[in-house]
Amino acid sequence: MRHTPRYLMTDPDEVKRLIRGNPWATFVSPASTGLVASHYPALLIEDEDDIVIASHFGRPDDQLHELGRREVLVIIQGPHDYVSPSLYAPGDLVPTWNHVTAHLYGTPEILSEEENYAMLTQLTDHFEDHQENGRHLSEDEAGTRRAAKGTVGLRMRVTRFDARAKLSQNKPPEVREHITARFAETNGALAAEMRRVTGERP
Repeated sequence: MRHTPRYLMTDPDEVKRLIRGNPWATFVSPASTGLVASHYPALLIEDEDDIVIASHFGRPDDQLHELGRREVLVIIQGPHDYVSPSLYAPGDLVPTWNHVTAHLYGTPEILSEEENYAMLTQLTDHFEDHQENGRHLSEDEAGTRRAAKGTVGLRMRVTRFDARAKLSQNKPPEVREHITARFAETNGALAAEMRRVTGERP
């Protein structure tokens, strides 16, 4: 990411919060054939002090990524939106894009078949527990175990991260409030992030 110290996120707990709230991730691998990118959910492992995520790849994506052989980049994209200069003071004409983004780096550990099924169960439960009449893999363990064979599970300890919360911190307070108020109408999640970064109540 662009080197912008003003917007750096250095607190691992804030990165964990970003992963929890935005679990659809982009996995980028420097494979021997060139860069490869795929999109899968990333589940934060909560009982770890470090940032550790679990996920799964559908076969044959694991082979295309040469998964487990080298470091990969996982991109977590939080709330974002275009900021029009119509929200600025007169004479300030340069638009921008507000966003909260984290780049996570690490070498995935490939899970065994049993570990993969346990991870898939945990991943499914995580999302289904919030659904009305949520479903669970245990309802048909034999069938879901067969389906799980088409996936490869992974666990990745994040060895370093580069994260930014670019949220109009460079603007005067009254302009920031104007931008935040507009996003409160159109993009509530981004407005909440803007208020967090200034210590306001969402």
